[in-house]
Amino acid sequence: MRRPVIAGNWKMYKTLADTRAFFSAFTPLVATAKHCDIVIAPPFTAVPTAVEAAKNSNIAIAGQNVSWSKEGAFTGEVSAPMLAEAGCRYVIIGHSERRQLFRETDDNVAKKSLMALESALIPIVCLGETGEDRDAGLTEEVLRRQFNGGPGALTHEEFSRILIAYEPVWAIGTGRTATPEIAAEAHRFLRRCAGEKFSVRHASALRILYGGSVKPDNIKGLMAQEELDGALVGGASLDAKSFAAIVNFT
Repeated sequence: MRRPVIAGNWKMYKTLADTRAFFSAFTPLVATAKHCDIVIAPPFTAVPTAVEAAKNSNIAIAGQNVSWSKEGAFTGEVSAPMLAEAGCRYVIIGHSERRQLFRETDDNVAKKSLMALESALIPIVCLGETGEDRDAGLTEEVLRRQFNGGPGALTHEEFSRILIAYEPVWAIGTGRTATPEIAAEAHRFLRRCAGEKFSVRHASALRILYGGSVKPDNIKGLMAQEELDGALVGGASLDAKSFAAIVNFT
């Protein structure tokens, strides 16, 4: 049985005061949630504040990005050892916004995943097609290429320590959501890719989250799909009550 993961990605939102206020409101609302792992990815400046606020709770903290290098003359980058030292347990890698706006490649994703694993961080590796890809019937081709070039480049042991998030780019921040059936179909395909590249055992154990306009009113339908092992939530994770409703989907 794969344990669900509900992760919130705050993107470039929330000051330190906002972060403290969020955790003050959110933590009591999910204190009894035993059915899933809860992860929140604040902006880098708020990571230590979030770690402190989440202390002694059932909430883990993630970085939103990480460098592919351990250290060096890379102005503006943050390394995996830095994130781990700050208290992060997870890190988001290859988010669609990183791929589209900052031109991250599948090779970048593979390198970042390796660096995260070396620092005992759990990578949440994002994959997903654009609306143009889907309309052209290229969804599986794009997902296979991203899988093989990113997580598929890891060893069997390394792969067993990552999570994948399926992000249909056309459903992120647009208000459109892939139907539970569309999401399940993509998850099923990615699991098949894992089985072909690694093994049926690795594929069966792989947790695949759905990310694409997840909200309190659609989480139950999404999580009713056996192939969906959780959610990577954007905008709806910024509000404590909204995100708690998603976490408490049962």
